[in-house]
Amino acid sequence: MTDSSLRTTGREAGRPALERCISVPVAQFPWGREPLLSAGLGFSDLFSLDAVDDLLTRRGLRTPFIRLAKNGAVIEPARYTGSGGAGAEISDQVDDARVTRLFLDGATIVLQALHRTWPPLVDFGQQLATDLGHPVQINAYVTPPQNQGFAAHYDVHDVFVLQVAGEKRWRIHAPVLSAPLRDQPWSSRADDVAARADEEPVIDTVLRPGDALYLPRGWLHSATSLGETSVHLTVGVHPVTRHALVEVLAGLAAEDPSLRESLPLGFDPTDPSLLSGVMDALVPWLRTVDQAAVADRLRERVWPQGRSEPVSPLAQERVVASLRADTTVRLRDHLRYTVDSSAAGVVLRLPDRTLTLPAVTAAAMKTVLSGAPVRASELPDLDADDGLVLIRRLLREALVVPA
Repeated sequence: MTDSSLRTTGREAGRPALERCISVPVAQFPWGREPLLSAGLGFSDLFSLDAVDDLLTRRGLRTPFIRLAKNGAVIEPARYTGSGGAGAEISDQVDDARVTRLFLDGATIVLQALHRTWPPLVDFGQQLATDLGHPVQINAYVTPPQNQGFAAHYDVHDVFVLQVAGEKRWRIHAPVLSAPLRDQPWSSRADDVAARADEEPVIDTVLRPGDALYLPRGWLHSATSLGETSVHLTVGVHPVTRHALVEVLAGLAAEDPSLRESLPLGFDPTDPSLLSGVMDALVPWLRTVDQAAVADRLRERVWPQGRSEPVSPLAQERVVASLRADTTVRLRDHLRYTVDSSAAGVVLRLPDRTLTLPAVTAAAMKTVLSGAPVRASELPDLDADDGLVLIRRLLREALVVPA
């Protein structure tokens, strides 16, 4: 028996993080097709002006978790970083006084990877990635009054813009390239982008605190803060594309000898008929390709881009040290895994490793993987002592956490 799953709090209730970002039902969300404006949603619990100051002054922030830009150009990090002083001589830490001077001079502050550094956004980002099924990153853009951080451009990932503080005017233009891939950045089409940005925008709007804007990848955008400091979160969604599946298939095709054969002696690279011979070998291979192998390859690419629920090493140690048969634990949220159960044992494949457990634990693991709180004394097919051994192993492997 094989099972593939992603355990997440709230799945039964829908897609709670996505529902926070849009004003239409999930079934009407225009994923990958067109922009969506949503008003009055509210994000003050996720981030704030005070959070910006906290990160810049008290967290020992380092590059690349911060960058600054002005007039569309990135500012050299040496201008706003330095040593942290005695006992913290690392040279690329944020210098809050230098950042202050540059910000007052019109520079935009970009706080990067907040899905790793700011607790409310760690939780929100993990849930949103689960809701969407695609990896997520979160940055904050802090723009001084009447300034534009970056010129018109497009991203190679979808974005949700969540306005946190101040007001920002956004101009949106239709794509010059639909659904661009990661190796098709806007800079490779800079002239087309500049020409399109001179046209009448599709959307010209002001986002106020609590408003949101969804942009599929490829849609041109530029933004200017208005009468006060503007802070918005940009949630970047890195979509897993059909092209990614083609790349996986190409990797598997390399294992087929007929597809590794050399082209004929003296072949003409301008001859379109060369494709016919390749298709003769490729089409039958595609009809017989191992779909499970394709899924495994894709999983190996996608899973490492996400993170499971944070696990606290000291809390885990305390539970392991005091573990009893009636101690309640639960499966770690947002845990990606596949599990195979057979007479040979239970094989649990995780993003970074594979665990093998005795076959006798199959029913117990099914209970654990259900996500419901469990106790060692209640695991099926195991006595209390064997249940303790299993739970202790799962705690050490950070698969379960205290309930």
